[in-house]
Order: sequence, then structure tokens, then C-alpha cells
Amino acid sequence: MATPLNKIIACGLVLALVLLIGACAPSKPSGETVEIKFSTWHPPASQECVAVWDPMLEELGKRSDGRITYTTYYGGALGAGPEHYDIVEDGLSDMGYFTATWTPGRFPLSDVLSMPVFVGGKDVAVDIGNAMHDRILHQEFEDVKVLHLNGCVQSYFWTTKTVRTLEDVRGLRMRSPGGLQTYMIEALGAEPVFMPLGDVYLSMETGVIDGIVTCPQLFQAYKLYEVADHAVVASFGCVTEGVAMNKDSWERVPDDLKPVIEEVVGNPFRLTGGLSEKHICEIMDNYPDLGVELYHLPASEEARWYSKFTEEVVKAWVNDLESKGLPGKETLLMYKAELDKYGVAFPAFPSDWEAEVDQYR
Repeated sequence: MATPLNKIIACGLVLALVLLIGACAPSKPSGETVEIKFSTWHPPASQECVAVWDPMLEELGKRSDGRITYTTYYGGALGAGPEHYDIVEDGLSDMGYFTATWTPGRFPLSDVLSMPVFVGGKDVAVDIGNAMHDRILHQEFEDVKVLHLNGCVQSYFWTTKTVRTLEDVRGLRMRSPGGLQTYMIEALGAEPVFMPLGDVYLSMETGVIDGIVTCPQLFQAYKLYEVADHAVVASFGCVTEGVAMNKDSWERVPDDLKPVIEEVVGNPFRLTGGLSEKHICEIMDNYPDLGVELYHLPASEEARWYSKFTEEVVKAWVNDLESKGLPGKETLLMYKAELDKYGVAFPAFPSDWEAEVDQYR
């Protein structure tokens, strides 16, 4: 028969066991929860997904104490790249990365973010893009909740043939991401070709096109270094992109979690360190080992290229928007003022407009 002391000890052990089990059991989130379907056209193994989107989404879970969960749809699982703005707007995904440049004419003022500037890292690109969104570009994105905008990082001229001068460019068929890069390619005397990124490898391998204008990380993600072993390192700008959230999905987010999403997604590149200037430089440093020759234009030749960009891209863009009653020049001057804050070079900016930038600083 158990003694009173033994009963007390046994009860104590049982209570301790119950407390231990309770401590080890997974805790349930306290408060309303929300699941986010996140979509992007980036390949699952790309630096964007691995170094930015995955850690960004994980951080949302951490900062919300598990109340924000997510499902990813990478590699265009919900639709092709140009469809991603509509994928978010229509609610097929709750949150997604879209490329505004891939829908020509739809976001005319926002094309300013794809001007031929030299942005070293996506973290800085987002700072500039967000500032421009707040100043003027927000009017083009009223159908979604924009969490951040950016102009990507500078693109380069990657080719299967050696390019040293403007004369070498003439007649080349170059894949363009659309937008202002198309006009830059034309200004140099080449022929722009728009095609999905997934088709570029075979098209260069078989000689259908001679090269591509794109950023270093996408050249890596699609293994294009296997078919193009020359690159002209000059500023071609890039494309206008960003993360947006479906309006109804945003409204369903508990009020106390909205600031968490805005803070984390507001600049995920700075948060994660992915595709920062240091990261982009590491990608570029790896190309010579992969057999890609990186060619820096001499100052005199560079001036020839940028002069064409000034007249046939920058000024032409402003004049076209102004003819349609849109504030093209004001938008460009605002952009130059934001670039100057971060020391970002814009070698094709019209020198005769420089004095007008002061009013927008």
C-alpha cells in the first residue's frame, strides 16, 4: 500500500510530467492568422528566391510569432512573367513580384526607374523606387497595395560576339526586357527582340539572337554564360519592378500585422542582404572563371554610347510623355534628385537640364 509520502511524490512527478509535455508542445499563435500565397516568375533556384524571397517570408513568420504563414509559387507557376501584376490584382496570389516594364504603356511614368543609371544593389534601388512611388508613381498603382518599387540593378550587354565599339553593335539581334532598354538597343544600331527569358538560351545557342540586355543575376540564373561569353560593362539601367499585394488580401490582414508586412517587404534586399551591391559584385567577379570576358568601354567610346542614350532615349521619353499630357520632365527631374541622394551615376542625363534638378531636391 502506498504511503501518504509516496502518494505526494507520485503526484508531484505526474504534475512535473504534465508541465514538461506542455512546455514541449508547439504553441499556437495568439491572435488572428493569415496565410499569404506569394508568386514570382523567378526560377526557384535563382538568387532572388534563395537569398531574398525565402528569408523574407520566413521573417514574416518570425516577426508575427507564427501568425503569418505562406505558400510559394515560384518559376511562373501561376502564369508567365508579364502576367504577374494581374495575377496579384485579380487575387490569384495574395502577394507577388511583378515587372511593370513587361507591359508596355501601362505604367508610363514608372518607366523612369529603368533609365540608364548605374545602381549597384537592389537595396538602394528599392530606396529610390519607394521614394519615387511616394512622390509621384503611386498614381499608376491604385489597383493594388504596393509594398515596394525598384528599378533593379544595372543591366549589361551580353553577347555571343566580341563588341568593342558602336560599329560592332550594328545589326546585332539583342533580346530586350522591353521598355527603355528597347530604345537603347535601337539607339546603338542593334535590333531589339522581345522573348521570354526561358527561350533566350536556345535562341543564343542556335544563333537566332546575338545577345541579351539583362542584369547579372538573371544572366546567372538562366545559365546564359554557357552560350554568351562577352559582356560590355556599361549602364543600361534595367526594368521597373516591385512587390504588390492584392487589395482584398491586404484588407484581410489583421491590423496589428500590417506594419510587420510593410516593414519586412518594404525593402527585403536590405533586410536579407540578398542582391546587395556586395552580392552583385560577387556574381560579377565569378564570370571570368566561367569564361565570360567583361569589357569596360574606354571613356571616349562610352561617351558615344551615352550621348545616343541622352538624345534618343532620355529626351525622347520625356518628349513623348509630355506630348500625351503626362509630367515626363518633372518625373525625370525628381528621379535625378533621388539618385543624387545616393550618389548614383546617371551619365546619360541631359547636362542642360541639371540646373532644374535643384527645385526637386
